[in-house]
Amino acid sequence: MAEEKPRELTLYVQSKKVVTSFYRPSQSRMTAGTGGPVAAPSGVAQFEAGRSGDEGAGSGEEHFFLSDDQARALAMAEELAGKRGFKIDVVDVAKAGRIERLVAERLRGVQNFPVMIDPTGRRLEGVDQFTEEHLCEMMPTEMRSLRAFTYLKVRGGDLDRIRLALLGFSEVRELHLLTGDWDVFVVLEFSGPATRKRQVLDFVTERIRGIPEVLDTSTLVPEFSVTKFPVG
Repeated sequence: MAEEKPRELTLYVQSKKVVTSFYRPSQSRMTAGTGGPVAAPSGVAQFEAGRSGDEGAGSGEEHFFLSDDQARALAMAEELAGKRGFKIDVVDVAKAGRIERLVAERLRGVQNFPVMIDPTGRRLEGVDQFTEEHLCEMMPTEMRSLRAFTYLKVRGGDLDRIRLALLGFSEVRELHLLTGDWDVFVVLEFSGPATRKRQVLDFVTERIRGIPEVLDTSTLVPEFSVTKFPVG
């Protein structure tokens, strides 16, 4: 059996650095003349914890925040990764050291963040690329339903009637008209996890071959299937 590839991806984001400058009185100024401490106004964030003495209001501390578009891309990627059995390692390049950034060959040439990179080096770059379709391509998953593929040879006649008869089965997901040895190619899907090859062939022989115009069938039932498409 071939060794399974790591189901891990790295997502690089680039936060923005801000310096807070909210003024908070020193401890000596926070006591009223009659005694007890004066509480800070409600809702004021304690951004300047650790300052000493009577530092002025002009100084502050470094803080980082992620833009909404990058945060949305991150949330979408993590949600799909959880559903598809992948792990995402999030790296904020704004917080990485200078040497780390210089040796990050995987980010060479990157212009837009976020960037997701899989173990093969394939990448998604920029918020516009973070769509469900693209993320599903990066994180293929085992199909929960069973799909089968049936070739049909049909007697000449009313093709619209044959098409409607086939599409009337809920198990028929796709239908394609062909030229060559076979006339029709049908994609079947069975939602039950306990569906077996015998059940698929029973459906083909009893239901599809029950259509008067169908002369012959040949069905393929995969042993294992993986999809890049979104699945419910």
